[in-house]
Amino acid sequence: MAADEPLVLGIETSCDETGVGIVRGTTLLADAVASSVDTHARYGGVVPEIASRAHLEAMVPTIERALKEAGISARDLDGIAVTSGPGLAGALLVGVSAAKAYAYALNKPLYGVNHLASHICVDQLEHGPLPEPTMALLVSGGHSSLLLAPDITSDVRPLGATIDDAAGEAFDKIARVLNLGFPGGPVIDRLAKEGDPKSIAFPRGLTGPRDAPYDFSFSGLKTSVARWIEAKRAAGEEVPVRDVAASFQEAVVDVLTRKAVRACKDEGVDHLMIGGGVAANSRLRALAQERCERAGIRLRVPRPGLCTDNGAMVAALGAEMVARNRRPSDLKLSADSSLPVTEPHVPGAHPEHSHDHVHEISKDNLYS
Repeated sequence: MAADEPLVLGIETSCDETGVGIVRGTTLLADAVASSVDTHARYGGVVPEIASRAHLEAMVPTIERALKEAGISARDLDGIAVTSGPGLAGALLVGVSAAKAYAYALNKPLYGVNHLASHICVDQLEHGPLPEPTMALLVSGGHSSLLLAPDITSDVRPLGATIDDAAGEAFDKIARVLNLGFPGGPVIDRLAKEGDPKSIAFPRGLTGPRDAPYDFSFSGLKTSVARWIEAKRAAGEEVPVRDVAASFQEAVVDVLTRKAVRACKDEGVDHLMIGGGVAANSRLRALAQERCERAGIRLRVPRPGLCTDNGAMVAALGAEMVARNRRPSDLKLSADSSLPVTEPHVPGAHPEHSHDHVHEISKDNLYS
């Protein structure tokens, strides 16, 4: 870690977790998270308004905790990065507003960055600089995408995506059918270890010879599993929860890894990065490793804590923006719930980023 590497604070509020990370170059200094998942669990899923209110309450304390953990003052920062999309509109607005306020008060450059590109860039914090191009499989509650990134700061190309349910969404819905609670991913992963993944032949969506080679579909699988469970219950039979969990999980990770390895081969890329919340799934990691080794592909997967939504990933991408002299965003930056992955960041209208109109006394009152 060099002292001249960019020191960036990142804010992530795209869904139900308030994440604040601080990165110097590719070194993680702080990763503070305040989650409202327990509150949402009462409703069986994320409630956008509750998420927004939770972000409001957690924002300043979480930023202060990250600064303390990193052992720095806010004035030491070289920039502020924030997820500007995609995500829940209200939740994003809280993070964007906070980032703009800090950037304004501290006279620091602001970088509105893409949530999906951030999930790719976070791997730099664990495995070093990303190869160029990078092939990435991103799987979460809202996204299932195959992306090729020749330059994570300016050139991210979508190869395929889900046409209906995302993988994480399917995990949550099946967990609900099995009365396992929310979120569904961790509990299904745990129960699947005690089940037989070959006991039930659930379908693999979009794997036919005429199907889109890199797109995903999990809606049909979700329906098939739900109907299988309903049939068992209607017949008065006990549902083998562990076998259902294992067979369902295997169907999901089989398709994800099969298509990801195929994309690497077709594009001539000798490595694969997997990110997003579902990347914490133990079976996905194991099968990806097995298939990548067989195909001569190097697998890069961040530790589970960096796979779920966090501020570290936003800070990592922000630091890369600073290092590559990408144009900062301006104070007109807004949240964009459908920001396309082809826009890794939202640059401002002018190359120069200046806050000369900020009164020095106001900044002095905010931070020492």
